[in-house]
Amino acid sequence: MSTNQILLEALADPNKTVYLKADGYLGSAGDSGLLGIIPAIPAFGSPDFRAAYGVKHAYVGGAMVGGISSRAMVKAFSEGGCLGIFGSSGLPPARVEDEIAALAADLKGKPFGACLIHTPQDPSWEEKVAEIYIKHQVRVIEASAFMQLTPSLARYRLSGAARRPDGGIDVPNRIMAKVSRVELARRFFSPVPEKLVKEALARGWITPAEAELAPHISMASDLTAEADSGGHTDFRPALTLWPALVAEARIFSAKYQYAQPLRVGAAGGIGTPWALLAARQMGAAYVVTGSINQSCVESGLSPAARELLAKAGQADVVQGPAADMFELGAKVQVLKFGTLYAMRAQKLAEAYRQYASLEEIPAADREIFETQIFKQPLGEIWNQTKKFFEERDPAQAVKAEADPKYKMALVFRWYLGQASRWAIGGAEDRRPDWQIFCGPAQGAFNEWAKGSAYEPVENRRVVDLALNLLYGASALMRYNLAATLGALPFGAAPELRPRPVAEIAGYLN
Repeated sequence: MSTNQILLEALADPNKTVYLKADGYLGSAGDSGLLGIIPAIPAFGSPDFRAAYGVKHAYVGGAMVGGISSRAMVKAFSEGGCLGIFGSSGLPPARVEDEIAALAADLKGKPFGACLIHTPQDPSWEEKVAEIYIKHQVRVIEASAFMQLTPSLARYRLSGAARRPDGGIDVPNRIMAKVSRVELARRFFSPVPEKLVKEALARGWITPAEAELAPHISMASDLTAEADSGGHTDFRPALTLWPALVAEARIFSAKYQYAQPLRVGAAGGIGTPWALLAARQMGAAYVVTGSINQSCVESGLSPAARELLAKAGQADVVQGPAADMFELGAKVQVLKFGTLYAMRAQKLAEAYRQYASLEEIPAADREIFETQIFKQPLGEIWNQTKKFFEERDPAQAVKAEADPKYKMALVFRWYLGQASRWAIGGAEDRRPDWQIFCGPAQGAFNEWAKGSAYEPVENRRVVDLALNLLYGASALMRYNLAATLGALPFGAAPELRPRPVAEIAGYLN
């Protein structure tokens, strides 16, 4: 066996300290003239994060709309020592409550979280779901797509907060906020705003004692720097976004003297060990994955949609209009490969900007909409939409009847909302319209997994992927250190294809 092969084999076990001799051979602690020492690599991420959330790995399976990050996925993550977030957005509150109650019963105290997504067009959903989380003692929520802070966030964060006999403060409910803008990070890093506290207090959502503690409690307990991700995203580069948010965390931790310094994690583009290592080297307290989990067997997506994801490349993603913030022009990143959703949804967005009502749409365009996109007359789509809102939120139906532009928005949102459900349910007759949230991390993982046991979609399990990323990042870090010391040429690391968990489990602390 060559010297390089012996060294590579030693470096492949992150639990072992490696002593490098100047002649390229392995030495021991007592040797003189050592070239350098490659230390054992401890578990990824912040020890404080792992202790606070009760997890073995600082690895979070992020929320994905409509239960795509399903109960089965959350359970698998939790039992595998990671933190799983249930994808509540897009589900009716009654379904959310059923899923949360079942998760709590299944996991019996093991950690898990759930999503609270900003719903400016339907604040009652946010209120109802926050109440469900408080009722069922869900101790972690992932706050997604918030453009501004809301009373429901304040209510959740402060509920149950209490002063301890030693003067410290217990805050049982944690908010892990996803942001991609510094100005929004500052709001989450600040204490719970007085205006929101007063509103929550006036509505009887919190007690005076809880309200009194608000100036000492940051709105978010942890903040995720969301870079180029699937779904809602600003397509920000992680290498510029993450350091900016960490700088703000230091400033706000010092300014408000929080008992627990603010932590920043990384999300977006994490689908290979190289990406996770980059986050680790930057100092991310934890990482959040999303896109790669969708193609796993625990995903709530249909098997056919998972197959599409498993064939995607890094460039097979595109921007499309966001269903929940359609009128604002917000975008989501979705799969381009195998679907026409983004192109068709963009046609609707252009029509919405150009016309004041459904009646103004030219006949030729209307025919395309009805025959190719909706596959029904627009009048029938409105009847279905009106019936839906009359049952769920009658004020929306009344507003639409009085405002033709808003009526058009609701009709167009019907398509955007249904497109995600068609992908989840595997509706074959609507396959060209499937909306599948996806970032370039999925393509990167597919390229990495090619030729491995995880190339077939039926072999992909979320914890298997997580452990391979964690192990791979640790091994790569050690190879890079050896190369920096001159013991290996740069680029000499082995392929590091994902491996069966049985082969790497012993390497993970």
